[in-house]
Amino acid sequence: MAGSDDSEDTKAQPAPHEPRVLGRREVLKGLSTVPALGLFGYAWQRQRQYQQSRAEEAVGTANASADGLQEINIALLGAGAQGQVLTDAMLRIPGLRFRAVCDVWTEYNQRRVVNSLKRFKHEVNGYEDYREMLDKEKALDAVIIATPDFWHAQHAIDCLEAGKHVYCEKEMSNTLEGARSMVAAARKSGHLLQIGHQRRSNPRYLHCYEKLLHEAKLLGRIVTVHGQWNRAVTPDLGAPDRYVIPLARLKQYGFKDMHQFRNWRWYKGKGGGPIVDLGSHQIDIYSWFLGVNPSHVMASGGNLYYDRATHEWYDTVMAVYDYDTPLGPAKAYYQTQTTNGSQGYFENFMGDQGTLLISESEVNYAGLLYRDPNAPAWDEWVQKGYVNAPKEQEAKAKSDSGAIADVRESVAPDQHTVPVTLRDPYHQPHLQNFFDAVRGKAKLNCPAEVAYETAVAVLKVNEAIEAKSRVSFRPEEFKV
Repeated sequence: MAGSDDSEDTKAQPAPHEPRVLGRREVLKGLSTVPALGLFGYAWQRQRQYQQSRAEEAVGTANASADGLQEINIALLGAGAQGQVLTDAMLRIPGLRFRAVCDVWTEYNQRRVVNSLKRFKHEVNGYEDYREMLDKEKALDAVIIATPDFWHAQHAIDCLEAGKHVYCEKEMSNTLEGARSMVAAARKSGHLLQIGHQRRSNPRYLHCYEKLLHEAKLLGRIVTVHGQWNRAVTPDLGAPDRYVIPLARLKQYGFKDMHQFRNWRWYKGKGGGPIVDLGSHQIDIYSWFLGVNPSHVMASGGNLYYDRATHEWYDTVMAVYDYDTPLGPAKAYYQTQTTNGSQGYFENFMGDQGTLLISESEVNYAGLLYRDPNAPAWDEWVQKGYVNAPKEQEAKAKSDSGAIADVRESVAPDQHTVPVTLRDPYHQPHLQNFFDAVRGKAKLNCPAEVAYETAVAVLKVNEAIEAKSRVSFRPEEFKV
């Protein structure tokens, strides 16, 4: 049994060369060759062709560097959009051998990924029921889970009990009970369970955490944090009639109809809404960088735009966390909304000596640092290569337009940049960390216990919205 995490946050990945824009004539001509998904399907197919051509180049490099590596046999459980993102990243990692793909949408997702992997010389078997896969694929070393959140706990537990290492996409589970059971299963089995908070392995985030915050202490005492993930309006996902899953099978796997299957993130009991889908990535970073879990949270959310009949979770959420850090209290604000994508996604850490504006995106806010004018000079850290030399920020009494600057305005701080760029797919370093740990060459960057703490912090937001009041965290809530 495996659903497909078909609408996971599939951010556009940077590439050395952008795909050529198709003209209208080419699009219309191409439609005749893609009857299944129409215009959307044709565009998607052209994008996949481009991505696969890039992957083929990377696979050649990966295969060439795989000599001497212990081969790891893996299965993909959940072959939707996020499963494809993870697959594309794994094809670039040396020493991996795909053996199986499991997805309940056998008519489309399963067939698509199986055929794709065969192009890369992986002999894989396709399964609808993950229990059959575990029973037959005895040689598996690890299972990559990218199914809907409400299946994560059962899928992960059964894979761990079958003796497999598990990489499971975030959120761990849509319930804390499920997340706790995953931690317990990993401990009991003795096998690895990594949760897909991929920023924990991102070299830029690691550099900021280890070098800038802890060694250089460039921000001083962090007092306030602000983050957001804004997304523009998008239509609900659909499916052509020829690929519709029979109703009996949908119900067997927990879905009332095809719309719910394709858009499960918006339904209570299936996903957790945007605060879980998007916010968990960044709220995880709040606790990591601040060094503590939150003590309180208050939040407001609502269905401001989408139809509540099909979008049961809030499309807009604003939350304020309190943290009692070793250096003093801090407040962290977070916003996610799905009606306008302005300014995208980032995290902003503000201390009494500097500010760090960081994002997973390689296009916007890739890593900006601002030294407070009253802070000690950063020359030492520029010389060590921890930060780049500043971009000159001239304070002017008059702007170019001739307007007079108010005397109460602060002097513009020096703008530095973080000298770390990720040129691989965003998920690749986190997956690499997992497979290195399977080989005994690394420790997990996001083991189950760490991810459970984030699940507590994130899932509490929806509780705070319902309560319409400030909600407290007890320290023991973060432990299993």
